[in-house]
Amino acid sequence: MRYKVIFWDVDNTLLDFPYSQEYALKKCLSEIGVEADKAMVERYSAINDSWWKRLELGEVTKKELISGRFQDLFSEYGINCEDMELFCSHYQIYLGSIYRYIENSPEVLKSLKGICRQYAVTNGVTWTQLNKMKLAGLLEILDGVFISEEIGAPKPQKEFFDGVFARLSDVNKEDVLIVGDSLTSDIKGGNNAGIATCFYNPDRKKYDTDLRIDWEISSLKEVKEIVEG
Repeated sequence: MRYKVIFWDVDNTLLDFPYSQEYALKKCLSEIGVEADKAMVERYSAINDSWWKRLELGEVTKKELISGRFQDLFSEYGINCEDMELFCSHYQIYLGSIYRYIENSPEVLKSLKGICRQYAVTNGVTWTQLNKMKLAGLLEILDGVFISEEIGAPKPQKEFFDGVFARLSDVNKEDVLIVGDSLTSDIKGGNNAGIATCFYNPDRKKYDTDLRIDWEISSLKEVKEIVEG
């Protein structure tokens, strides 16, 4: 067997993040009397992505991200929100209350159970991610979950993975494979941690990077073949 442990990214690898994001955003905006169209949802998604990239680089804190992305959106669209804290709270609740699978991710995880250990590694908000994974039935399949809020540093920072390996003291890095859709978070994180990387690229997007990519897949089912060698 080539790998004994898999670190799975969650959003856009196991679960469809845009699906949950659109639901949560529209629901929260409707509560303050705003009807979000497709263009607004897409603009929010771009703003949100930029904030998460800044978090990955250590330029902003998670607390700044949580409200800053909405402040940027509201400023662009002239939206008035009297209680930003409540808006953000409701958004995280709605975001963690609905899910849609990427491909047949639960079946892929189940097919690997007993063959290797599997852990989720995510930058999301703790309650949101745990609740969403619980509803999706992933928590009962996975061997554990590591969330940046609890570790104290986000992917791709080495400190995140140092925190993970401190909790998995019996795991050797050469036995670990990280699987994810993000070059800047998952693949760079894997490089920083000194572990093998698997880039999930279902749309076969073209990219230019100096990062080490050990494996590239377009279907989650390919992971089993990689693990078994």
